[in-house]
Amino acid sequence: MSYDPFLDKSFTGEQLEKMKADEDANIIFARQDYWIKDGISLGLDRDKYYIVISAVEEFLNKAEPKLKKTIPGIKRADPEIEAKVIAEIEKERNESESGLGMIFG
Repeated sequence: MSYDPFLDKSFTGEQLEKMKADEDANIIFARQDYWIKDGISLGLDRDKYYIVISAVEEFLNKAEPKLKKTIPGIKRADPEIEAKVIAEIEKERNESESGLGMIFG
């Protein structure tokens, strides 16, 4: 998810032009805010991982089918689980930001 093909120096100009025209190649997760959390750290199913992607709806609509092709069995969580995961990530972000505030005062 951290790979951006347009930053890969091994591609030639012609290859880059082809990628620009390829809709799948332009679904670049590295350019979005995302978090991957294991279920156990969230108090949820220990055998699952949760991916939260903060992006515009247009990106998400294209990304979901690509994720389903790439990761067999992936599916969107139920709204209740989704809300819990997002709330936990927000809580961690707020705690992190306030911690930096205390350091740099």
